Amino acid sequence: MVSVGSADRYLPDTVQQAVKVLVVGAFGVGKTTLVGSVSEIEPLRTEEVMTQASVGVDDLAGMSTKSTTTVAMDFGRITLNSRLVLYLFGTPGQRRFWDLWEGLAEGALGVLVIVDTRRLEDSFDVLEQLELRGMPFAVAVNQFPDSEWYGADELRGALDLLPRTPVVVCDAREHASSVDALISLVEYVSAGSARTPETAS
Repeated sequence: MVSVGSADRYLPDTVQQAVKVLVVGAFGVGKTTLVGSVSEIEPLRTEEVMTQASVGVDDLAGMSTKSTTTVAMDFGRITLNSRLVLYLFGTPGQRRFWDLWEGLAEGALGVLVIVDTRRLEDSFDVLEQLELRGMPFAVAVNQFPDSEWYGADELRGALDLLPRTPVVVCDAREHASSVDALISLVEYVSAGSARTPETAS
């Protein structure tokens, strides 16, 4: 987690725009880790210890060390530059929590979708939900130590994404890598909003 000094609790006077970004993905892909790695303030986490009640409900295949899960949201903040700050809202990955997305998505600039290539099929339903809601998104592949490496075009095809959808590889534990993923989303959404109806396709 990023070390936070008292000065970092307050926004610089130069900030002109604050935007909301959702961080979503299937269960256990690294959403909480990413929000924590980039947040310049102490991140708000709503994690609970997983109990026997989750057995048979939450698939822990390949996640033998996972002992907690987000039950409401993660919250963090990052100042991208002297004028722009992002407020990050991480959502729970399990289907039973998806109703929370409605409120969290209100007013969001866009969505960063975290994907684990070891369980790529778990991301299909998440992407479908975003498409149904018509929300702009970028995909960040969280590269776990035992994950195979795939090219962006190969991943885009496997996830059935539009050619213009950004796909980046990141390490959710690393600040710089996670920031780059967020920048790819902001640049994508900004470029899309700047396009005129005549140039949009």
